[in-house]
Amino acid sequence: MKIILAGGRLEADFIINEFKKSNHQLIIINPDIDFAKYLSAHHDLPVFAGDPTKIYVLEDAQIKDADVFIALSENDTDNYIMSMSAKNLFDVKKVVCIVRNPNNVKVFKSLGIDRVINATNYLVQNINNDAVIQQLSRTISLDDEDKIVVVEIQVQPTFSFINQYIKDIHFPTNINISCVFRDPLPIIPKGDTMIKEGDKLLIVTTPVEKDKVVKFFEKNS
Repeated sequence: MKIILAGGRLEADFIINEFKKSNHQLIIINPDIDFAKYLSAHHDLPVFAGDPTKIYVLEDAQIKDADVFIALSENDTDNYIMSMSAKNLFDVKKVVCIVRNPNNVKVFKSLGIDRVINATNYLVQNINNDAVIQQLSRTISLDDEDKIVVVEIQVQPTFSFINQYIKDIHFPTNINISCVFRDPLPIIPKGDTMIKEGDKLLIVTTPVEKDKVVKFFEKNS
């Protein structure tokens, strides 16, 4: 993929290092000349030193038709300006904007940003999701020695695999869905069974693997 990283310091340094592992085409823009030199030397990549809120800087960086544009400035307004320029003037397929103010998440999304990320919101959401999964899951022992257990999971609207076939979902090997309860009748699932919101999944596993099952659904909620 062609990925644009605009602004940022430690975040940019970390993201560049991670994306390099996947051989993405990276275009890096940073308004701090000294830090741009550091990024270029440290990662052995060309870095455009300039203000990414300026259209001519984006033009010079040749971001046209990029797959992803990531705005990492510490200033939310700057991130919005460069993101909308990338989206509307340079036809970038997806723009991702980091915001410092949690209240800007909904505002920026309503104004056309594809993905808006705030660390505070992300923290709250993950804690809430973990709590929801724990509340919606319960374990049933199938024998007196607890060698086999059934984990019961209620499918929530936030789950990433809703309306997907079981065969297309990358469940870990320790997950075996033995039954899907969907009103009015239970379903013995096959590969072409579609998971739907509100389904109750019965998963046969072992006590050792139980926590891994719950963590899988936490990560995909």
